[in-house]
Amino acid sequence: MDIARQSIFWGHLPSMYTTEQIQERVRSLGPWFHNLRLGGVETAPEHFLGDYPALKWRNFEHAIPRDLTGKSVLDIGCNAGFYAMEMKRRGASRVLGIDSDDEYLAQARFAAEVNELDIEFARMNVYDVPKLQEKFDVVIFMGVLYHLRHPLLALDLLHDHVTRDLLIFQSMQRGSDGQWSGEQDYPFTETEVFEASEYPKMFFVEHRYSGDWTNWWIPNRSCVEAMLRSSGFQIVEQAEPEVYICRRLDDRALESPYGNV
Repeated sequence: MDIARQSIFWGHLPSMYTTEQIQERVRSLGPWFHNLRLGGVETAPEHFLGDYPALKWRNFEHAIPRDLTGKSVLDIGCNAGFYAMEMKRRGASRVLGIDSDDEYLAQARFAAEVNELDIEFARMNVYDVPKLQEKFDVVIFMGVLYHLRHPLLALDLLHDHVTRDLLIFQSMQRGSDGQWSGEQDYPFTETEVFEASEYPKMFFVEHRYSGDWTNWWIPNRSCVEAMLRSSGFQIVEQAEPEVYICRRLDDRALESPYGNV
């Protein structure tokens, strides 16, 4: 994939939009999942989660370096670009937002243009990140895991191909929020341990959850933490109930006769 041809850079020219023009463009690009403020216009003021994702951002922004000067950022599943724009406002030298949805990318490009922020956007899904052939200082992976049929593969790809240092991770969670402190191994005859509510579990959604057919897997807390560790990420801080700040370790904790996959 030729990123140079698939991407658009914004912010080179000052925004010349009037409030009325922004309102009309927001309407034409809707519906929006991110409630952004563009020239005083809110894109999703009636969001069912409230002022989202600004409300969530305020709960964990303290855990991310305020000065990202000289750093590169990859925002996976960027949607309308809220987090990509926040990273650029913190001085990141290069920000790339990727998403598999053209409508979200159109929203993100317009938002970055109105805010006069130089951000790159490209159509790509998480399984294609090896094609970037580049590692980023900060990788944002928020609100994506539970939409994937192959979530652990995605985390392995992030570790091996695009994360240089920090991973900002978030996933919807259901089930127990307790932490698991079980044994490293169990005999084949052991079955009761799997009944423990804190045992790492992923709930499979065969049809829909919250009306969305792209919700495939919903982990509990201990499952999220175990998957991150297994994929080679050290959890530095649980900055918010669903948000983890992680550092990439050199090796994934995978013991297998077949080696790392």
